[in-house]
Amino acid sequence: MNKYNLYGSEGCHLCEQALAICLAVLPRAQLTEIDIIENERVAHEEQTLVELYGVHIPVLEKLAQDSSKNIKLFWPFTQTQVEQFSL
Repeated sequence: MNKYNLYGSEGCHLCEQALAICLAVLPRAQLTEIDIIENERVAHEEQTLVELYGVHIPVLEKLAQDSSKNIKLFWPFTQTQVEQFSL
């Protein structure tokens, strides 16, 4: 079962749209929402989340066993793109 991170921030209307799209495709148990303001870092990134995604949110990240193989889908994305991304 694949796991995903959805990077965004509170009050971001695009992030709310992205979450709705993701939940139409992915089971809730597979998706972790990460607020880039509240969570400064994640273990597999060297830069802060604001540095990485501040002007790009929302960003959907598909996690791999080896974090160097994680892949990201940057906004704007559609439900069809999330479906293809999740394969």
